[in-house]
Amino acid sequence: MKNMSIKARIALGLGLILLFAVLNAGFSIYRNISAKYESGEVANSWIPAIENLGHMKGFLADHYLLVNDRVAGRDTSEAAAFDKKLQDIQAELARATAVYAKTLETYLPDDPNGPIEKALYKDYSEQRDAYFKAADAAAKGVNDAAGAADQLDAVRQGFSTTGPKDFRAAYTGMEKILKFNLEGTSAAAVKTNQIVQQTEIVTIGAMVLMVVFGGFMIWVLPRSVSVPVQQAVDLAQSIAQGDLTRSVPTHGSDELGQLLGHLEAMRHRLSVLVANVRHGSEGVATASAEIAQGNNDLSNRTEQQAAALEQTSASMSELGSTVTQNADAARQANQLAMTASSVAVQGGEVVGQVVETMKGINESSRKIADIISVIDGIAFQTNILALNAAVEAARAGEQGRGFAVVASEVRSLAGRSAEAAKEIKNLISTSVEKVEHGTTLVDQAGATMTEVVSSIRRVTDIMGEISAASGEQSAGVNQVGEAVRHMDQATQQNAALVEEMAAAASSLKSQAQELVQVVSTFKIDTGAHATLASHDPAAVRKPALAAGAPRALPRPAPGKSAVGKPAAGGAAAPRRPAIAAAPAKAAPATASRAATQAASADGDWETF
Repeated sequence: MKNMSIKARIALGLGLILLFAVLNAGFSIYRNISAKYESGEVANSWIPAIENLGHMKGFLADHYLLVNDRVAGRDTSEAAAFDKKLQDIQAELARATAVYAKTLETYLPDDPNGPIEKALYKDYSEQRDAYFKAADAAAKGVNDAAGAADQLDAVRQGFSTTGPKDFRAAYTGMEKILKFNLEGTSAAAVKTNQIVQQTEIVTIGAMVLMVVFGGFMIWVLPRSVSVPVQQAVDLAQSIAQGDLTRSVPTHGSDELGQLLGHLEAMRHRLSVLVANVRHGSEGVATASAEIAQGNNDLSNRTEQQAAALEQTSASMSELGSTVTQNADAARQANQLAMTASSVAVQGGEVVGQVVETMKGINESSRKIADIISVIDGIAFQTNILALNAAVEAARAGEQGRGFAVVASEVRSLAGRSAEAAKEIKNLISTSVEKVEHGTTLVDQAGATMTEVVSSIRRVTDIMGEISAASGEQSAGVNQVGEAVRHMDQATQQNAALVEEMAAAASSLKSQAQELVQVVSTFKIDTGAHATLASHDPAAVRKPALAAGAPRALPRPAPGKSAVGKPAAGGAAAPRRPAIAAAPAKAAPATASRAATQAASADGDWETF
């Protein structure tokens, strides 16, 4: 419940009450519909059926009495008048029976009373038809006898045997149907009363539950709101009175729980803040006393710093001349390296041209070798052709002798051509191998020249870097000289500010004491002290003061390190400003306002 929002609680309570009301109303409506159905069934089915059954019972009795009087001779009216009376009674009975039969059609298919009453009505109909048959036969027999005694006796004898029995059977069937309807009416009335009673019980129970739940919500909801609000009011009053030690427990994650959580966080942070201010004010009071003591040390160190600056100025003059010489030498070396680089580049280009020429010669030699191979092939084919010509001349006999001589000469020339081609091919092959070897040597020479050129370029780049570094060193030395002059000016200003620092330290001490008195009005818990354990000003007080006169600054060696970084073995730098840094971290708004007033009262203190 505490983790739910107030909006959700109210919505839940009202929703449950509304749900109970809707369920109660729905159940009441449903039960009223059931009671209405039962009452309607009694009014529209059972009661009309009982009324019609009563009429049917009376008409059946009148019918029996009329026939019985006629047979017994007590009714001596004319046959036509008797028949009319009998027909009227039968018509009324048929009308009442038809109305009753319609009530049987009102049964629902799943109503178990329907089949029972329909079976009773079927039995009654059979018994009534049997009685009507006997009664009609007796009435007709009396009319047909026309006063004959023997015929009347026979009719009376026959009707007395079957008539009363059939009538009693039909009448009994009628009474069974009437009894069944009376019992159904009673059962429907009882069921209606049960429905009404159940509805009353459920309605009363639902009302009791709604009252109980409503009372519970009326007790819980205001309490869940009023208790956290009262706790928040008490906490606010405690903070207003300066008591920061009182804490409140959290109450879930609802709106009031979040409010209490934020108020508790505010109280805790305010307690820590007040503890910090109190702790810082004590640290400021202690530090202000130490600042006065540090002013004397600052005066002595200022004088030592002036002497060290004179030594630094002399060393910087020597360093400046050395750096200037290095810069001139580096520029000359850079020019020589650039000249050597250009010569090496030209040599590399010439070697590259030689490599390209050797590659062309090698390619031409390969082409000549290919041509010689073609000539050798032509000589071989010519020899074959001359041999074929000699064979053909031999076949021709005397006529081909001249042709044979020519063919032999051609073969001789082809053979010499082949020999010459082989010799030329061997010479060309030897030349190609030598050219390839020369090309390999030229390639190696080109690679060597390329390495020489790249090495010279790297040397040129290094010399350029040396020259640039020398220029930077020269500029750095000039900057250091300018810095030394500024340091001299700052030293003079520091000497003037020492007196102002003493006055400011006295004012700061008095203001810190006033701040301690103001903050002491608040009550803080031990948790705030525990939070400040790691920030104890005693841990940063009382810095070790330099004992004795500091050592003189050594002369820095000329070089790159002298430009970029100060000498590590110099006189100890003033360490007292670290004391003022700790209390300044925890200074509250009150201390800042007091410091502003002191600054306006001390003249030019803000320039420091």
